[in-house]
Amino acid sequence: MPYTIYQSGEKWGKVGRKPRSVCRRLEKQPPHPDGKAGGDVIGQYQHNIDAKGRLFIPAKYREELGETFYVTIGLDGCLSVYSDAKWAELTAKFDALPLAKARSMRTLFANAAKCEPDAQGRILIPVKLRRYAALEKEVVINGASRCLELWNPERWAPIEEAGLDPENLAAAMEELGF
Repeated sequence: MPYTIYQSGEKWGKVGRKPRSVCRRLEKQPPHPDGKAGGDVIGQYQHNIDAKGRLFIPAKYREELGETFYVTIGLDGCLSVYSDAKWAELTAKFDALPLAKARSMRTLFANAAKCEPDAQGRILIPVKLRRYAALEKEVVINGASRCLELWNPERWAPIEEAGLDPENLAAAMEELGF
């Protein structure tokens, strides 16, 4: 194994090769098989909302979501964050619905906010959306395949606990054909 020798003050030392990591960082998901833009959004982070209502979005998610994304109401009391491409797909599906069915989705669009991260990677979450999701200080940011979900940690904990139950996990895997 070759060594690189560096001088540090009066002492010399040998520096070995850095071992290869067993786990590789997941850079970016490949495109969907159907050719649609974007990869799956995965992982979990926890960040705080500042006094002005801004939330830091991790760089990994900003890369996957792009420069502009949309925050709206989500299922089970969370907020959903969609990339520009996913939002366009959602809007196209909405536009194709008959008027009677489209009515049920009005609140999704009425409560949506277009966001662009600032230089520090923060987005401003409107007060109305923060109230809906009970986001006060801490926020759990979950990748949910097609979008991000922003959760109040107290609301998320029982959902995550139920999802991690071995019987529920086995049932979910079976439903997916695993």
